[in-house]
Amino acid sequence: MNPNTSPLGLANLGPLDQLRAGRLPERLARLLAGLWLYGVSNALLMESALGGSPWVVFHQGATLHLPLSLGVVMVLVAVAVLLLWIPLRQMPGLGTVANTLLLGPFTDFNLRMLDAPESLPLRCVYVVGGVVVCALATALYVGAQLGPGPRDGLMTGFARRTGRSIQRVRTGIEIVVLAMGVLLGGTAGVGTLVFALCVGPITQFFMRYLVLRLEEPADE
Repeated sequence: MNPNTSPLGLANLGPLDQLRAGRLPERLARLLAGLWLYGVSNALLMESALGGSPWVVFHQGATLHLPLSLGVVMVLVAVAVLLLWIPLRQMPGLGTVANTLLLGPFTDFNLRMLDAPESLPLRCVYVVGGVVVCALATALYVGAQLGPGPRDGLMTGFARRTGRSIQRVRTGIEIVVLAMGVLLGGTAGVGTLVFALCVGPITQFFMRYLVLRLEEPADE
């Protein structure tokens, strides 16, 4: 297997090669749509009050041990995760920057648009919807091949370097992060468990159809 390409056809191109790889308008549209839907997913899970994603649990736990706000902790964790990209040789790109700058505002906007459900069945619908939308959003914006966000870059980097499926890698990362968050004192719920166990397989399913396979530029 080419170490620069994942089993699903995700090419590890440099930032400039990503922009020159063709179909740029379509890929930009997919990137923005994916990040928007990621914000919808975050809002659904948070409004369900049944537990956020494992990364949210980890961030909450870290704030209990640091004199920092949740937002600052999220930024610092993102930087630390980006450092883990170095041994994986994961390349950043426009999508990496867009994830960092847009995901927070998109989440805030959708939180203002969504009302918190009162009934338990509707809260469960929010959880299921949040997980499915997160998987779809990930496949859209990562599949645009403009560079993943810091946390999704771990997923694609490990998948490419090990040859393992997105499903196994994503699920493994979510479980490890969740365990660390709980040990730090973060609050988890049934929604967190559902997310950790289900988002990987569903992301794998959507990836099969939404990754845009690109030809790597020929060496000059």
